[in-house]
Amino acid sequence: MAKKTKEIKQLNKEEKEKKLRELRADLVKAKANSSKSGSSKIKEIKKMIARILTLKQEHGYMPKMWLA
Repeated sequence: MAKKTKEIKQLNKEEKEKKLRELRADLVKAKANSSKSGSSKIKEIKKMIARILTLKQEHGYMPKMWLA
């Protein structure tokens, strides 16, 4: 599940969007099952989302409203 920043940088814009949607869906599922699986999975998903959003911001194709 965990990808390194180098691997994320190699993804194109559409692939990053798709991965971001998948991670957000996984985050919702993980929060619903947090008592069963613990919070380590939630932390890892949040880190991956943050990595993708950071790279999107660096490349300048992130809506301004997301930066507020």
